[in-house]
Amino acid sequence: MHFTPRRARLVLAVLFITAGVLHIVTPERFLSIVPPSLPAPPLLVAISGAAELLGGIGLLVPRTRRVAGWGLILLLIAVFPANVQMLQSYRAHGVAWWGEVLLWLRLPLQPLLIWCVARAMRPPS
Repeated sequence: MHFTPRRARLVLAVLFITAGVLHIVTPERFLSIVPPSLPAPPLLVAISGAAELLGGIGLLVPRTRRVAGWGLILLLIAVFPANVQMLQSYRAHGVAWWGEVLLWLRLPLQPLLIWCVARAMRPPS
């Protein structure tokens, strides 16, 4: 299957919309990865979920694609500390070695997602 920019946008939109819904429907899954130095973890989880949901929808609408893309890029940068916190928390609780490997592999996924969003928000050529 050829991975066109349209398909890439659709995949990203589904990814962010799904993540946003999960943040809102099951926030307890995400509370433990909010760095302890940040205030109001439930509020931060709700805000990040809403941002993912709106950003995912925004990628699908040509008029909002650019703003949605920039918002998602900023969100991906802002939540990177949560990925580090997740790794630290799981290590502290003795996660299986393969789980730790997956969490280490998750860290470079963030820049890749940023790159994908940047490509997806470009106007068609």
